[in-house]
Amino acid sequence: MLDAAPGLLAVGAFCIGVNQIDLAAASQRGIAVFNAPFSNTRSVVELVLAEIIALTRRLTDKTAQMHAGLWDKSATGSHEVRGRRLGIIGYGNIGGQLSVLAESLGMTVYYYDTADKLALGNAQRCGTMEELLEISDAVTLHVDGRPGNSGLFGEAEFAAMRPGSLFLNLSRGFVVDHAALRRHIESGHLAGAAVDVFPQEPRSRGEEFHSELRGLPNVILTPHVGGSTEEAQQDIGEFVGREAARLRQLRHDVAEREPAAGCAAAHPGDAPAGAPAPQRPRRAGQHQPAARRAWREHRGPAAGHPGRARLCADRHRH
Repeated sequence: MLDAAPGLLAVGAFCIGVNQIDLAAASQRGIAVFNAPFSNTRSVVELVLAEIIALTRRLTDKTAQMHAGLWDKSATGSHEVRGRRLGIIGYGNIGGQLSVLAESLGMTVYYYDTADKLALGNAQRCGTMEELLEISDAVTLHVDGRPGNSGLFGEAEFAAMRPGSLFLNLSRGFVVDHAALRRHIESGHLAGAAVDVFPQEPRSRGEEFHSELRGLPNVILTPHVGGSTEEAQQDIGEFVGREAARLRQLRHDVAEREPAAGCAAAHPGDAPAGAPAPQRPRRAGQHQPAARRAWREHRGPAAGHPGRARLCADRHRH
């Protein structure tokens, strides 16, 4: 696709990641790649909190019973989230905002990240993921899509979680072993789970969805809608549009500063003494590398990279 667009200046990703874009190929062609790392964080965080509350209050069981015609007014197994311990794995934009809002609900927050992240509010950093799993009543993943995170959470990690705890994944589907998750749900070791992302997802609406987690009454399954709210989609569209327009203006400014293309003389000796060497006409897109540098200088060192938690756990550590 990049080869078919020689004049392409930039690629804007309408999401918080850029793993679906060939960054190396874009860089070789001087094409800037940027995303919208903050636009849907609130939507994801609100869904996480809603699912934690729903699972802690056993709303999945209650609504299924009511639809089946069973009235079960009982407090057994239902709890408040106030005072419960939330473990966040991946303390980036989403993990950090979740930390603040969860604490406002009265939860005690712990987090783990391989990068050195400043704790927000009263959140407490764990030195290892195992330490976090041992103390958390609910564990939620918010890691990025780098290959090193593949298989991050499997049998050993589920076994290390507290009995009766909750598990949530709204980050990437390939970081979790879903077969292991089902075993720990069916055995009763985990009280429930919520999953929004999957290793293989249907390409379009209406296609059949396959997963080992289907049919479990205490597991909330959602079709990758963590950031899918009308507010988030509007914010993403506006952000990407603004960045594309700004980059186009920067490209124009750089082109204006560079010497204009001239007509080559028949022989170098035909040019007047002291005159600059004639320049060949530029091809479409030839200003792109300079424009891309100017854009990075304007945006700062983080431009072009997602602002999510950089968690690349080595499984041999666990």
